Amino acid sequence: MPQEGIVVRPATRFAGRLHVPGDKSISHRYALLAALAEGPSVLRGFAPGADAAATCACLRALGAEVRADGPTLTIIGRGPGGLCSPEGPLDAANSGTTARLIAGVVAGLPISATVVGDPSLSRRPMERVAAPLRRMGARVALREGRLPMSIEGGSLAGIDFAPDIPSAQVKSAVLLAGLQARGVTRVIEAVPTRNHTELALARFGAAVEAAPGLAAIEGGQRLRGIEASIPGDFSSAAFWLVAAAGVPGGRVTIDGVGLNPTRTALLGALRRAGAGVEVEADASEGGEEPAGRVTVRHRHIGDLVVRPDEVAGLIDELPALAALATFGGSVTVSGAAELRVKESDRIAALAAGLAALGGDVEERADGFTVRGGRPLRGGDADAAGDHRLAMAFAVAALGARSPSAIGGAGAVAISYPGFFETLASLTGLP
Repeated sequence: MPQEGIVVRPATRFAGRLHVPGDKSISHRYALLAALAEGPSVLRGFAPGADAAATCACLRALGAEVRADGPTLTIIGRGPGGLCSPEGPLDAANSGTTARLIAGVVAGLPISATVVGDPSLSRRPMERVAAPLRRMGARVALREGRLPMSIEGGSLAGIDFAPDIPSAQVKSAVLLAGLQARGVTRVIEAVPTRNHTELALARFGAAVEAAPGLAAIEGGQRLRGIEASIPGDFSSAAFWLVAAAGVPGGRVTIDGVGLNPTRTALLGALRRAGAGVEVEADASEGGEEPAGRVTVRHRHIGDLVVRPDEVAGLIDELPALAALATFGGSVTVSGAAELRVKESDRIAALAAGLAALGGDVEERADGFTVRGGRPLRGGDADAAGDHRLAMAFAVAALGARSPSAIGGAGAVAISYPGFFETLASLTGLP
């Protein structure tokens, strides 16, 4: 992964109207289901980053025909019988979503595969997905609870599964395995997580029982190929929305962005912090992911507390909210220990990076507090190979007194390859 640094200068303006790249979470799921479906699928606006590319590479290794033409992906589905054991390991690169969801796909088929990843992904916990797949009947082996993960699939039986830790990735892996299992597979969540997999299954023609905290599917259903446009990635948009809320006079409008209510808790958090937020939803048909237009304006920045029961809905946006606090007010987060097992230890690396820029940060085992009583002075922040930290530090640097260097800025290619070019256009700075 590129580790080059980039310098971000203080901004006196932040304004514009834009689209963001296609939603990464939806892209992963549509690609996997398209490979299991019968007939071609045409997916427009497919996510451009390295994570989504890892899923496509794994599908090709499993025998799927995947063709990319710019942001349009075409996958020729031949049903689950069209996939086969790969000749070598399935490389998920840095993508936890790829590793966990592909495990669910392989577990449901009479094939075997070994999933590997880069050093960062190989440190992340995988037992949480292996355990329910074993209960369903797959043979899954890990190395001390982490990658590589060897899977021998097929002959699964549906289960009722209640995860200890809320995780849309684990829920999705179990549902994907359940698609090929005997009987009904149910996932019961104490805290509801994003529902992209449930919506995607229905879009591809499966009957899914879905409600907040419950998802269930009967095995043996056949999927059909689709044509679909993928909305803009809300988690990528989050950094522009936060920057507009933080920079005095800031205003940004993002068109065509996903508005799935399991993903947009940030909008409520920004309102609570004092930002002006306007949302206009596009018309959509049943089964489509909701999308529309979001405008955020700077007003004032107050204190914000993120409670443990809110964390699952904000897990990807917490670094951006930490950056917001550096412009004024404060942000306190608790119940977010899951951040320590993301692409980096996001709590430790976030605290260290913001402190290096002159921030007032208190790190705790399950969260942090960032106090914005004074402007950042600028400095050198290390993104620790984490795309969301690189973007969060860049946003925070806009409010500093002097330029800031973001080490490891190339990590943004994981989800948003054009991030820094867009940043320049919105600030008017080179």
